[in-house]
Amino acid sequence: MGVVLGFIVIMAAFAGWWLSRQRLTAKPWLEVGVIGDAPQPTSSATAKLGLGTFLVVASSLFALLISAYSMRMGVADWRALPMPTALWFSTGLLILASTALHMAVIAARCDERSPLRSSLLAAGVCSLAFLFAQALAWRALAVSGYFAAANPASAFFYLVTAIHGAHLAGGLVALGRTSARAFAAPKDVDADIPPELTLSVELCAIYWHFLLLVWLVLFSVLMRWTDNIIEICRGLLT
Repeated sequence: MGVVLGFIVIMAAFAGWWLSRQRLTAKPWLEVGVIGDAPQPTSSATAKLGLGTFLVVASSLFALLISAYSMRMGVADWRALPMPTALWFSTGLLILASTALHMAVIAARCDERSPLRSSLLAAGVCSLAFLFAQALAWRALAVSGYFAAANPASAFFYLVTAIHGAHLAGGLVALGRTSARAFAAPKDVDADIPPELTLSVELCAIYWHFLLLVWLVLFSVLMRWTDNIIEICRGLLT
């Protein structure tokens, strides 16, 4: 339970910091100026608020999964799994994808269309490679006889990685649409990158950073690096 609370606190702190950067916590009724000049809600703020709300819900889901995982592993029939080497490769690939999207944001804000396209393409390729590496990890466990119904640890491994992979696959749809707009030839060769495209790139980057943070937490739990922390939390609760 302590691990879950810590995860929620971290995500809440991140969400609070992010919201403060988006001017969503501003108090327009306290701002000085001419009547009618108060800033109006923009599509950018609305989109970021919508994404922030979704991330809070997704964080709660993953927190519940981690809670169930930590409680179930204390039962006698729990047998720890040998973690496939492919998980290390998939972790590196997701880090690269998140980094590429960060570079895409910088390129979009600087109106550099060619670096933007390259970064979006790299992020998409690394993300697809991540899902492929996760599938290889599943296959390695299945070949070793660790099926979903064979062991509670196996079932949780497949469940946790499948839900995270589903979130990433859903994000790839948005990333694909953003990339298609970025690769579309503008009518004016010297035209700046439109604000709508920059916003889409920023939203994709935020989502990928979130998925990376969640995966690093899940990876630590699956690798049993947090076992001592979980035991300490159990001792405090009992």
